[in-house]
Amino acid sequence: MATLAISATARLHTAPRFATTLVVAAVAAATMCGGCADFGAGHTTQTLAPVSATRHSLPEEHGAWPDAGWADRFGDPQLRVLVDEAVAGSPTLQAAIARVEAARALAQGARSALYPHAEVQGGVARERYSETDLFHGTALAGKWLDQVHLSAGLTYDLDFWGKHRAELQSALSTVREADAEQQSARLLLTTSVARVYARLATLYALRDVTASTIAQRRDLASLAEARHAAGLDTQVGITLQSASVASIETELTQLDDGIEITRHQLAALMGKGPDRGLAIERPTLLARRDDASAQPFDRLPDDARIGLLSRRPDLVAARWRVEAASQDIEVARAEFLPDISVSAMGGLTSIAPSDFLLGASRAFSFGPSLTLPVFEGGKLRANLHGRYAQYDAAVADYNQTLVDALRGTADTVGSLHAVATARTQQAQALDLSRRAWLLATDRWQAGLADQLAVLDAQTEVLAQQRQAAQLQGQQVDLLMALVWDLGGGYGVPSPPAPLPVGEGSKQEVVSDSPSPPTPLPSGERGANRARVEEAS
Repeated sequence: MATLAISATARLHTAPRFATTLVVAAVAAATMCGGCADFGAGHTTQTLAPVSATRHSLPEEHGAWPDAGWADRFGDPQLRVLVDEAVAGSPTLQAAIARVEAARALAQGARSALYPHAEVQGGVARERYSETDLFHGTALAGKWLDQVHLSAGLTYDLDFWGKHRAELQSALSTVREADAEQQSARLLLTTSVARVYARLATLYALRDVTASTIAQRRDLASLAEARHAAGLDTQVGITLQSASVASIETELTQLDDGIEITRHQLAALMGKGPDRGLAIERPTLLARRDDASAQPFDRLPDDARIGLLSRRPDLVAARWRVEAASQDIEVARAEFLPDISVSAMGGLTSIAPSDFLLGASRAFSFGPSLTLPVFEGGKLRANLHGRYAQYDAAVADYNQTLVDALRGTADTVGSLHAVATARTQQAQALDLSRRAWLLATDRWQAGLADQLAVLDAQTEVLAQQRQAAQLQGQQVDLLMALVWDLGGGYGVPSPPAPLPVGEGSKQEVVSDSPSPPTPLPSGERGANRARVEEAS
């Protein structure tokens, strides 16, 4: 790699007009060199996908977006306790928070390039001058002398092409991406806790039905024995009823094992050991679902289709990733162009310590410098093409995330509607089975039917109760899935307008707001810009 460096320094005795001329000449040279930069044939191939037409799959239902307190709206105080404990103790979430802090530190480092760099140097050295070198034949040849120097230097990169500003924008976009990813990890954790908790509630409800079924099957077995003793049944009936009891008892054992495993899973999500799961009480989640005050949101907001772009933290993170890749392209393009910087130095230097503080020991210098890459063996073009590829990958990832978000939300909404319809239909079936059971009981008490008919009718009631518990648990699980689909209360305020640092500086104060960026093109202007803006 070859680099052409041009610098000029004006000493104290040099006229100021000469320094001004050098600065103007450096800027003019940079402008001419920038216009001749050859970026190669690299370009982007991906465009940001628009929100697809989802009017039918995501209808306007006049609902509300979930807020940060969505867990409280399910009417189970223990759920909020578990969610808060998971947020405080999850190692996965703590790692995500650490990544945000690391990104902020890198952004602070990138910001420093926008400001002048100042340093102070000083030292004392004792040196013997060679008798056969530069000072041969002079009074200094072969002598030991002490050199003392103290100087302060100032260097400022003019960032004529906006390279450092693009680096800062990329770093800030990475910070916002990391923050959105941390919020996405938090939402995934809390909704996972809620869904596992809903599964625990469903297992308890199924256990109740199973325990009632065991009692009912034992009654059937006792009735079979009585019928056999009276000569009204055979040993086959007794054996079948006993086998039925054993089968249901096996199911009860499996449910107890599932309850224990689910408690352990909740403890792991909270970053605790299995013993923490033993302290989890039975959920009251399903018992309070019929309370109108505990009904959570179950309808889509009217702006669900476009609102997902700013309400889903995973979508926001993917969009910021595209923005960071866009700025990285600008940085790679700026590498082709000359760097212009201005430096100044002032201090004291002397080979005689006794003269160090004299005015004659003063030394000053200032002037511009220009660095231009001439030949680098294709390194800069390869770097630029790689940035284009990273941008395309980020756009493709965003598009896929958007597709998955729309599909997942549509699936959840469709399943919610189906489960709501199924619950209505199943409630009618349960009511009819209960009526049949009551009629059978009345007939048995009146001596018009035997107890077997009553127990058979009760079997149907228990089967309907089992199905009711499964459907109710499924509905609650889908509501919690909808919390994830709608962003779980992740809000995005509008960012403030950028403020200029100084006239002609091209730097701007960039807000750290976590709002999603407006679609910005990267790479080639013209057609590429039009494609990206149209996709937005």
